[in-house]
This record gives sequence, C-alpha cells and structure tokens, in this order.
Amino acid sequence: MKFQILFILSLLCSISSMAQMQRDTLTNGIVVVKDIRYDLLSDKKAEINKKALLARTPVKGFRLQIMNTTDRAEALNAKSKMLTLYPEQKLYLSYQAPYFKLRMGNFREYSEASDFKKRINELFPKGITIVPANIEYKAEVVE
Repeated sequence: MKFQILFILSLLCSISSMAQMQRDTLTNGIVVVKDIRYDLLSDKKAEINKKALLARTPVKGFRLQIMNTTDRAEALNAKSKMLTLYPEQKLYLSYQAPYFKLRMGNFREYSEASDFKKRINELFPKGITIVPANIEYKAEVVE
C-alpha cells in the first residue's frame, strides 16, 4: 500500500515538473528539452553583467584627498567622521607604504571637486587636495 502511494505521488510530481519544460528543435534536428526558467535566468544574468560592465568602466575624474598620514587609527577616525557627515559620498582608504591615504568622492569636473572642497575645508585644517583619479561613474543606460 505504501509503495502504491509513493508511486502515485512520484508520478504526479514528474507530471507537474514536465509542465514547466519547453521543447525546442534546432536546425540540425536535435530536440532540446529545457526548463523555461533557464531562459529567464540567463536573460537576467546578461542584464546584470551589462550593468556591472558599465559601472566598472573607469572614467577620468577627480577625488579629494582628505588625509595622508602614517597613523592608521587617525585615518580610520577621519573616515568614520566623514561617513557620518557625508554618507552619500564614497570614501577610499588606501595604503601605500608608509602612508594611509583617505580619498573621497567621484567628481567628473574639477569645479565640482573644488566646490565640495570649500564646503569641507574647515573640518581638516592640514589641507585637502584635489587629485586626478579614475573614478566610478554611473552612466545612464539607454534602452
């Protein structure tokens, strides 16, 4: 009795899974049987890869170098301070022996960086410099 119930249950499961299959005949006569969701998944993955490629394309621009110090704790404190004051700006902390460099922003134009520098200049009296860099620029996707 248990065997019959198990057999009927497995038969129903296999029939329901066949309902989501798609048959496709290629030009050379090969029949491809696949789940419809594979096409949806591959289309979604292609779209994500296209957006990621556009986001990773380096663009020449400018960043503000807020700090250049040998003290890691000082650099981390400055980073946390800037994150709380300006969460919309991206911060970059890099180490080039023996200095920790804290840079901020992704500015396309020098004038944009200069305007932002004027706003935050009083926070760091040692001076903020504008440095050229390859920035992350999110281009508008035209479809």
